[in-house]
Amino acid sequence: MRRALALLTVALGLAGCGLGGGDEEPGGVELRVTRDFGQRSIATARRDGVRSGDTVMRLLQSSQKKVETRYGGRFVQSIGGLSGGGPEGRRDWFFFVNGIESDEGAAEYDLRDGDRIQWDYRNWQAAMSIPAIVGAFPEPMIKGAKGKRYPVRVECEDEQGAACKETKSRLRAAGVKASSSALGADATRNVLRVLVARWPEPTLVQAATPLKGKPDESGVFARFSGNRLELLDQRGGVAQTAAPGTGLVAALKPEPEEILWVVTGVDTQGVERAARSLSATTLRDAFAVAATPSGPKDLPVR
Repeated sequence: MRRALALLTVALGLAGCGLGGGDEEPGGVELRVTRDFGQRSIATARRDGVRSGDTVMRLLQSSQKKVETRYGGRFVQSIGGLSGGGPEGRRDWFFFVNGIESDEGAAEYDLRDGDRIQWDYRNWQAAMSIPAIVGAFPEPMIKGAKGKRYPVRVECEDEQGAACKETKSRLRAAGVKASSSALGADATRNVLRVLVARWPEPTLVQAATPLKGKPDESGVFARFSGNRLELLDQRGGVAQTAAPGTGLVAALKPEPEEILWVVTGVDTQGVERAARSLSATTLRDAFAVAATPSGPKDLPVR
């Protein structure tokens, strides 16, 4: 219990009060409140202006009618009457800014123009920490995190292949400026890398190898086992083996200054389907997406 509570201190938002003061900055921020790994939308809100001193928590409290905290205001206990269970209940609220799980509390996280915040109520039995998700696309590649924009680099197994070309086209259409290189290029820190390749080629990049393991290793509710892509449920169990032609779009953050997106599959058709899933509509609020022959499926499998 003590370890779980310590992890919750990092992962859950800290409480704050009131609106920030100071001059209003141009632009705005968007708030999304979801549950069950982003698969059910509860509320959305947008603020057109950001004031100096505004935080993630202040945005939440000013936008939602019922926000309750516990432990002297250190944890978000309830949003809209939906309460977390803490270390024993294994269901709680977590937040992401531009698809990145924060390592600081919501009361300390200053808002910036263009930020997209997602609060999600989920079961954390299989993974307490999920460092990165795909649901804010394309903001991680445009706005970055905490005001730091990472240069984007597309690394392809086949630079002339359809999946590589589709990925670059989708990024351009979303307003993302990206360089390109062969798979496994050097300089991995302070760069957001998009790997486009059939599995197991992405494992040329060490940071992609957790996709062979459990969600508490990768933060992704899918894994590759040999030549199979296994889709997992919220407890981390295998719900189904993906059909041939299924791709995967997932985000990983193995180190503080390392962000990795993986567009992959066990065959060429799967990688191409994954590439075609790179859109704000398809990825909205999702933690990761399996691009199946019958359509995209948000993960974990329900």
